[in-house]
Amino acid sequence: MGKIGHYVKFRTREGQRDALVEILLHAAELAHDAAGCELYIVNTTPDAEDVVWVTEIWSDAAAHAASLSAPGTKELIGQALPLLAGPPERIDLHPAGGIGPRT
Repeated sequence: MGKIGHYVKFRTREGQRDALVEILLHAAELAHDAAGCELYIVNTTPDAEDVVWVTEIWSDAAAHAASLSAPGTKELIGQALPLLAGPPERIDLHPAGGIGPRT
């Protein structure tokens, strides 16, 4: 089993995008220390005021699954759910290569 990735599209209730962005940025802080997290980027688009995208890459599915039970994760999910206008849409990926963000 190799690396996995996801594009996740969150549609928020009206006026809740920025609040969701803040919660997802806290999730990114947790992911930074998670074993196997290679990329976790929170994105918005200028033409969709109620949409947030997350781009993530993990060393494998087990690392991603473990991250969902890490301390603090369930609390953030609980904070995010009331802001959503529906279930997230997820596109599963098999990363083939490229360049990540440079810090």
